[in-house]
Amino acid sequence: MSDRITIALDAMGGDFGPSVVVPAAIDFLRNDHDVDLILVGREEAIKEYTGTTRLGDRLRIVHASEEVAMDELPSRALRGKKDSSMRVAINLVKDGQANACVSAGNTGALMATARFVLKMLPNVDRPAIITALPSMTGHTWVLDLGANVDSSSDHLFQFAVMGSELVTSVDEDIPNPRIGLLNIGQEEIKGNDQVKRADELLSASSLNYVGYVEGDGVYTGEVDVVVTDGFVGNIALKSAEGVAKMIAHYLRQGFRRNLFTRLAGLLAIPVMNGFRKKIDPRRYNGASLLGLRGIVIKSHGGADVLAFNHAIRMAKKAVHTNVPERIAHGVERQLDKRASE
Repeated sequence: MSDRITIALDAMGGDFGPSVVVPAAIDFLRNDHDVDLILVGREEAIKEYTGTTRLGDRLRIVHASEEVAMDELPSRALRGKKDSSMRVAINLVKDGQANACVSAGNTGALMATARFVLKMLPNVDRPAIITALPSMTGHTWVLDLGANVDSSSDHLFQFAVMGSELVTSVDEDIPNPRIGLLNIGQEEIKGNDQVKRADELLSASSLNYVGYVEGDGVYTGEVDVVVTDGFVGNIALKSAEGVAKMIAHYLRQGFRRNLFTRLAGLLAIPVMNGFRKKIDPRRYNGASLLGLRGIVIKSHGGADVLAFNHAIRMAKKAVHTNVPERIAHGVERQLDKRASE
């Protein structure tokens, strides 16, 4: 493989498949000349959206005859669809033909397939999903967002190390991320045994661990990385998405009430546009699957062209900074420290 970055895109994944992935790929390549893209999926379906695009070897198609449905069981996708666009895209990473894979497909199937094909990094027991969420000071990274329903204190410790290494790698504004452990309170007496033991492990580490953080800390900006298990993390994420939708609903409803509120709405447009831009989930699209021996980025299933474009950009950052290698070294470094105490 050349020194150029190559990213494989699951063109059939997500709610909209090639109608979003292909335009996003073309738009990305027109604005970024350091990356080549591979569209993986049914060739005839992909070509419906490539049109007369001329990008030479920078955009090519690899045919895959099968697709993974958004509601398909991960076990069925893993065992029964070895020629799915998702599986083939991940295989390209394993075989060295691509540096990373991006998919908006079924999260469970993507995680199961990526773990089976790429395997885990040394000393990492489980993968974790991480993404950035908007906060009052910019954004906060949160993991795990659903890869693991149950996580031990050691798993939470590993998540913290992986999250710290990722953020240090891809977020130039945060050279030494502050790590917070999600809990039901900030007092030492609160929390279950799993969280309390993880707190002890993190306190003894060389990470920039600042202690417990409550749910509102994700959005106040008091920490840079919030660590939790996938069950709680996914609920927190979906709750935040629901609150955002509710606020937008009531704002639209309020501004449409009568002539005076409509006028007020017109006056508030600059403020509302600024607010919408700051919390626009499309700008934060692209969750990393950490702990694997390769780079896999999960795009939101309902992503539009702009959002999927951001997911591709996240993949490029992860490749450029060699996130898996950094995580492997980071975990080894922390384990060596624990062993020497």
